[in-house]
Amino acid sequence: MVTGAATTSADYAGPRRKLSLALLVLVNLLPLGGVIFLDWDVGALVILYWSENLVLGFYTLARMLVVSPLGGLATGAFFVIHYGGFCAVHGMFVVIMLLGREADIMSDLSWPFFLVFVELLVNVVREVLSLAPPAWMAAFIALYISHGVSFVFNFLLGGERGKQGLNALMMAPYGRIVALHVAILAGGFAVMALGQPVAMLLVLVLLKMGMDIALHLREHRRIAGP
Repeated sequence: MVTGAATTSADYAGPRRKLSLALLVLVNLLPLGGVIFLDWDVGALVILYWSENLVLGFYTLARMLVVSPLGGLATGAFFVIHYGGFCAVHGMFVVIMLLGREADIMSDLSWPFFLVFVELLVNVVREVLSLAPPAWMAAFIALYISHGVSFVFNFLLGGERGKQGLNALMMAPYGRIVALHVAILAGGFAVMALGQPVAMLLVLVLLKMGMDIALHLREHRRIAGP
């Protein structure tokens, strides 16, 4: 048992996981440049952080299909509708409440049955893109690459794909989103109340980075086992 535990710890500290963690830190430092050099405000930061939900959803669906190509189709379809609706409501709150944008996101919803939640997400994404600051797409692509490296090195090559079932994979992003974005939204409202000084914006970026690193480490250590 001692040997197995030592092997697991050594595997976690290996080059693959160190690289994914280093990229996570690097990507989280990009918004610092946006605040310092591009005059990003709290709205720009929260838009970027909300968009990470879409990246998490994409790679969660990819994990489900890798674990079970056939079962992942059915479970993945439910995930797209449920998680898509979850992200849509979250994004709508960000757009209307935090950014002060009176967006008519829910008008003219016409997709049938539960697909209306996916349509709502499409409307929110369209609104977010209209509000996104310059260089937002570069930061978003960096998020996509960072999570992609973690997907390849930790999940595909690191052996994590054999340690989680479909249900566990499907539920994984929800806890991360709730923990992370409650802190981000609370910090965002605090920054707005103080007039959005640069120092507070930097604190918000560092808060997000710290929580992201902690959640990343906890997730992969939990999957690795005791």
